[in-house]
Amino acid sequence: MIIDAWAQHPTLRQMQDPIFDSLRRWTRSRLPEAELPVAATLAQMDAAGVDRALISAWHAPRRTLIGNDEVAGFVAQAPQRLVGVGSVDITRPMDAVREARRCVQELGFRAIRVLPWLFELPPTDRRYYPLYAACCDLGVPFCTQIGHTGPLMPSEVGRPIYLDQIALDFPELVIVGGHIGYPWTDEAVAVATKHENFYIDTSAYVPKRYPPALVDFLRGHGRRKVLWGSNYPMLTPEQTLDGFDGLGLDEQTRELFLAGNARRVYALDA
Repeated sequence: MIIDAWAQHPTLRQMQDPIFDSLRRWTRSRLPEAELPVAATLAQMDAAGVDRALISAWHAPRRTLIGNDEVAGFVAQAPQRLVGVGSVDITRPMDAVREARRCVQELGFRAIRVLPWLFELPPTDRRYYPLYAACCDLGVPFCTQIGHTGPLMPSEVGRPIYLDQIALDFPELVIVGGHIGYPWTDEAVAVATKHENFYIDTSAYVPKRYPPALVDFLRGHGRRKVLWGSNYPMLTPEQTLDGFDGLGLDEQTRELFLAGNARRVYALDA
């Protein structure tokens, strides 16, 4: 089994948002002109042998790029393949808490994700704290981006070391830091080593670009702390699995990395 821990089924307004212009330059992709059908996302999963994908909503300050109800609609089209991840606007903390509860209790989502660079606020900002408490009460992971940003926004808020303080304040909170944490991967590995409930996912990177510190962690004492992800549609699952065998993982580590850790962290067997 293969589970993609970080993906999106995008809306047209997300794909057309000017914030992603820099990514389009890197990937040399054209500005989309039509909505992407769910069947296209499933086809990309099939091409790489991916069984399930966690697809997320996207909320920015005072605007929605992919709505939670839209994600629920996508999941409804392929409930055996797609798993919902909610998102909220933390600039109004109590609204964010109420929406997080709706995502989990009514829409059946398995996690909540907030991207610090969209808000230009580090995870230690007071506006996140009610959401952390809500995630603990709901029993779902808090997912976030760590490392530099592709869009032309400040990267500092993505430093993994900020999450050390969050893990100290909320030891029962499961935290998943996506995008490896580069150029601060050593920080990410240190936080994951220190805190039982902190995990790293490899979305947005192909195996040949994994930093050596992460590969060493994955091969060794971090085999239960790293999840594979694609960051589809920016990268396809096929691209982010290309070169996987070159990591030199044993059979147990392969299974944990590609599926077992995600299944446990997101309670996908429940």
